[in-house]
Amino acid sequence: QVQLVESGGGLVQPGGSLRLSCAASGFTSSRYIMSWYRQAPGKEREFVAVISSGSTNYADSVKGRFTISRDNAKNTVYLQMNSLKPEDTAMYYCQARSVIGTSYWGQGTQVTVSS
Repeated sequence: QVQLVESGGGLVQPGGSLRLSCAASGFTSSRYIMSWYRQAPGKEREFVAVISSGSTNYADSVKGRFTISRDNAKNTVYLQMNSLKPEDTAMYYCQARSVIGTSYWGQGTQVTVSS
């Protein structure tokens, strides 16, 4: 059974940090393009970061603040988020996508940046 489980969200003050985790099971995540997306209330889901075969890419809004990485031995992808801003508040989702287009989503983890 394919499953993605996100964790690590929570409430943090502006300027703070969080590390999100996406644990994959039922498939080998290293063979997939792994991405993070987020969705704020009343807004569409938007791309945050992607990692594929060692290369990474980020949305302009998070460049220099967020870092995506993977631990293939743990079948897990991470999103290190630093210098968090209130506008980073959203539900964060992990996506796994195969080269033929098959995709899986996790259930999301809430990140709230507020003083």
